[in-house]
Amino acid sequence: MKLKIPFYYHIILFLGLFLIYFLWDYGINSRIAIVQQTQLYLWVTSTFMLSIFVVYILNFYTVCDWFLNKKKILFYFLSIPVSLLIFAAVRYLFQEVIMFQITGQHNYFDEAREITYYIKDNFFFGLPAVILSALSYLFWQSQYSQKQNQELLLENKKAEFQMLKAQISPHFLFNTLNSFYSQLVLKEDEMADDILVLSDLLRYVITETDKDEAILSKEIQFIQNYIHLQKKRFEDQLYLDFSVEGEYSNERILSSALIHFVENVFKHGKLNDGKEKALISIQIKDGFLKISTFNYNVNGENYSSTGIGFENLTKRLEYMYKDQFVLEKTEENNTFKTYLKIPLKK
Repeated sequence: MKLKIPFYYHIILFLGLFLIYFLWDYGINSRIAIVQQTQLYLWVTSTFMLSIFVVYILNFYTVCDWFLNKKKILFYFLSIPVSLLIFAAVRYLFQEVIMFQITGQHNYFDEAREITYYIKDNFFFGLPAVILSALSYLFWQSQYSQKQNQELLLENKKAEFQMLKAQISPHFLFNTLNSFYSQLVLKEDEMADDILVLSDLLRYVITETDKDEAILSKEIQFIQNYIHLQKKRFEDQLYLDFSVEGEYSNERILSSALIHFVENVFKHGKLNDGKEKALISIQIKDGFLKISTFNYNVNGENYSSTGIGFENLTKRLEYMYKDQFVLEKTEENNTFKTYLKIPLKK
């Protein structure tokens, strides 16, 4: 989970710290004499704070993301000496090289710049950068997780609403019932089977789509029922290759994830031309599920114009699977392709 924190937040934080540090020196530490040497004081203070800022940023966006994000607390503590060595090197560069070249003055006297003493001394001064970056990262991670929880609840409600509104819309039901009526005179058995399929589909929408996770076998059965009824709407002139490969039973996946792809094929795809067939392929293998779709676009259609939307689906997948999923879409030459790979939960 990559934290998307505006960089200016860090800058504002350190400007505030710089002000507090200045007031501390001027007031509590009574370092009036040093402060009065304005130019030198600003050089020493700003280079020191800049050193902390560099290590803070480096620690926040790399070390914390590598270890704290993945709950590897021990590795994070083991990385602290490395971060402190980097702080000592950065501070030495800013104060004892760059500042000296400009002002002609060092911050440390000659004996204190000896490498062993300098590193040891700066292990203490570098700790605020390491501690502050860890606390800041954990704070933003907590805020981000809370925001994701709220967004997931909202997106699930949207998904439920869109499932009822789009997948089983009145228009679709009327077309289906009309198809049933035309068959009723000749084939009552087939009519009864179709009604049973419709009943199962409606039952699944009402009872299962409000959950965060769905049983894979039920989700695939729902898709099969959905496609079966869509064939009635197209009067068996539906040019779509649908396949399911692999063994599956009670594995669990994100609710309504698969139907999102199927729905968009029917909404935006050209399905009544035998020369431009659509494709929906589901593969279950090695603990992962892959779904791929391909269709020619109907003129004027846009993938994201209706439904729960690619962006909303991405947020739900990020919350459920973190960085363990692959989601792609490709639009070119009046065709549209999608691909999703997710791990299966037992």
